[in-house]
Amino acid sequence: MATEHASRSTRRPSVPGDPRITVAVITRDRIASLLRTLDALAALPERPPVILVDNSRHDTTRRTVAGHPAITRLLRPAGNTGALGRNLAVRHARTPYVAFSDDDSWWDPGSLARAADLLDRHPRLGLLAARTLVGDEAADDPLNAVLAASPLPSEPDLPGRPVLGFLGCACVVRRDAFLSAGGYHPLLFFGGEETLLAYDLAAAGWGVAYVPALRARHHPEDHGRTGRSFLVRRNHVLTTCLRRPWPVALRAGTDLALAAAAGRPGARRALRETIARFPAAVARRRPLPPHVEHAARLLDREAAGRPTPGTDR
Repeated sequence: MATEHASRSTRRPSVPGDPRITVAVITRDRIASLLRTLDALAALPERPPVILVDNSRHDTTRRTVAGHPAITRLLRPAGNTGALGRNLAVRHARTPYVAFSDDDSWWDPGSLARAADLLDRHPRLGLLAARTLVGDEAADDPLNAVLAASPLPSEPDLPGRPVLGFLGCACVVRRDAFLSAGGYHPLLFFGGEETLLAYDLAAAGWGVAYVPALRARHHPEDHGRTGRSFLVRRNHVLTTCLRRPWPVALRAGTDLALAAAAGRPGARRALRETIARFPAAVARRRPLPPHVEHAARLLDREAAGRPTPGTDR
């Protein structure tokens, strides 16, 4: 099991903030964008405690950000944990709610307090997906429209639009719900890992909702996003193997094999890695309960005319 190095910042000003919510940030060798994120989080009126999980290969990031006023805890796993670093951060959080940011994203002022208010008022709500605004021009992330058009019926005990997806750097979770659902799955590691968590939350009885009044800012570095398509393709197939009926998984695997045969970018690597992980997926398979599978099929039909999973967001 990976060992952890933890340190505490001692220079955060003692200004009262919202005691209900922590922000978890994962980073890996992107100091400039991380500093911008930390500065933005430190300026929020909620003054949330920030747990930083440093997946970096070297000690430079830790030395650079040590003592930053936003950070209340810095965790350094023994190796790169990918999205599982969020699980680590949630376990260390001491607030009932945890918001996620990547090292190139942060939250609009007031959004975290509004999220905490919604979670207070809706005890079955396990995860809130926010509207994501990209770049200096604050363009809508394409996923916003997908979530807003969710065909899932409204639920009286949930706010916003019920969904089974979200963007990992633009969501807020109920800590107990996240931990009881198992957090992010270790087999996926990184890349399109959100759908499986949404499935598992819904299967455990928790609500997942999109509320566009909550806003996250995302400033991705283009060079850091190239080459991700194989991860998303791989994890889409693995997610179906882990939770969906076998005919659904077979269709997803066949689509990937055809893409690999056609020489689509990243598809051959995705196929190799999917085959290597397939026995572990079968061993950990846990099909969705009927009501969640029904919701997943509604979303499948809605997505039929959209691009094949594996295109970068």
